Amino acid sequence: MGGMDMTGKAAVVTGGSRGIGRAVCVELASRGADVAFFYAGNESAAAETLEALREYGVHAASYKCDISRGEDVTAAFKSVLSDFGAVDILVNNAGVTKDKLAMMMSEDDFVRVVDVNLTGAFRCSKAVIPTMIRKRSGKIINITSVAGMTGNAGQANYSSSKAGLIGLTKSLARELCSRGITCNAVAPGFVETDMTSSLPAGGEELAKSVPLGRFAKPQEIAKAVAFLASSDADYITGEVLRVDGGLAM
Repeated sequence: MGGMDMTGKAAVVTGGSRGIGRAVCVELASRGADVAFFYAGNESAAAETLEALREYGVHAASYKCDISRGEDVTAAFKSVLSDFGAVDILVNNAGVTKDKLAMMMSEDDFVRVVDVNLTGAFRCSKAVIPTMIRKRSGKIINITSVAGMTGNAGQANYSSSKAGLIGLTKSLARELCSRGITCNAVAPGFVETDMTSSLPAGGEELAKSVPLGRFAKPQEIAKAVAFLASSDADYITGEVLRVDGGLAM
């Protein structure tokens, strides 16, 4: 029973139907964790993820939830707690982009991205904290981005939301450490997902800007998340772990 064995733990992953979220779900399930994941609307992607999780013989379930709506989040966590009994791990991964130069960006596009990426993570954390406090243990992991550390042209909304997640991570870490709960963040650089596949020429030029010369695979982000969610990371809190091939160093 190493620290990376998660048998008997229950995890919630937001934005779990594809990309980094799906990789995180699969990684946690492969270590024995039961997995509940939220998805915004892609039913077929959610069904595929669910199928992948059930191959590990763990309890798995999907929940359609718009994390920009407080009542949706409350209802989803109520369902999760009745289906899984507790939540030991929360991975706030759900995110959207609406890229434009700030001068051209509508206020609605700014507010929407912050509402999903940052306020959504706050809503989910708030929903799960009471059950973690009762158990006097828990792990919250927020998926931020190197864009939140360095900024990114055309992403004033996204970079702001991801920088805000770093502040949220550190504040929650301070508030919850006396209750045996840790809160950390993982900051990916470029990752091979649907979100980056729309980049021109598959992002080959961008890949050259990464010291390691390539984009990350979603599984590489997921392994960092699994480490922070495991008992091996019990003494780590308030940390932002870059998994970016050296992009932001």
